[in-house]
Amino acid sequence: MRKRQFLLVAAAAMGLKPALAQQNLQADRVGLLVLHGKNPGGPRDPNIRSVALRFEREGMLVELPEMPWSSRRYIDGHWDRAMEEMDRHVATLRGRGATRIVLMGHSIGCPAALAYAVRKPDVDAVVLLAPGHIPRGYYEYPNLTPVRKSIDEARDMVAAGKGDERAAFNDINQGRSLTVRLTARDYLSYFDPLSDAEMGVSAARVSASIPVLTVIGSADPLFRLAKSYVHDKLPPNPRSRYLEVTADHLSAPEVARDQVVAWMAQALARV
Repeated sequence: MRKRQFLLVAAAAMGLKPALAQQNLQADRVGLLVLHGKNPGGPRDPNIRSVALRFEREGMLVELPEMPWSSRRYIDGHWDRAMEEMDRHVATLRGRGATRIVLMGHSIGCPAALAYAVRKPDVDAVVLLAPGHIPRGYYEYPNLTPVRKSIDEARDMVAAGKGDERAAFNDINQGRSLTVRLTARDYLSYFDPLSDAEMGVSAARVSASIPVLTVIGSADPLFRLAKSYVHDKLPPNPRSRYLEVTADHLSAPEVARDQVVAWMAQALARV
């Protein structure tokens, strides 16, 4: 009954005919891969865990794994390793019976979701909650110059044939300075402005057939930039949406979750 009520409410919120949305969505098993934010983020982060549990209660198949940028693993290997891990989690969802796959990222989980959707265009929808991790911004914005210096250092190491040597590099996460130890090559896979970890790079390469919801909070440091930095670079899709909510970077997923539910009903409807 709860699932039926969810479909009716979601359909009404998005201007859909309830019977049509119910018929279309109930024919599918939706698998949702939820990607948490960067250190100190992780699968136990209440800001994203409550959202994952909400979708699970609505009958979706949900995976909320620990990713290589969690507080415990920060940062574990090359960006490609993260994509491989996502591939395994998507396979798990399909093994559980998922016929449709939605990627939902928070903060650095957003560029990960976009990059995976570029590599695996059979994804059915992408949700970006408070997009974060901005390699181009790290390199260009004056207040983030410590990361730019590390990017240049890592590039020099690779050029000198030392790309597989480990070193200490800079990161800045929501204004907090961090130090990460990994190889220069692995660091660049996450921080080079031309890498797949840069949302502006991946967004432009996402298939036009994949609808994307971008959610940003009014108190998020990227509030004034998110639309032009990410959303406007996506190929046009009539089901894609840009949503502003009254929230900060951490609370945006919780604040927006009902609207995300409604959008998914629309984005996944077979019409």
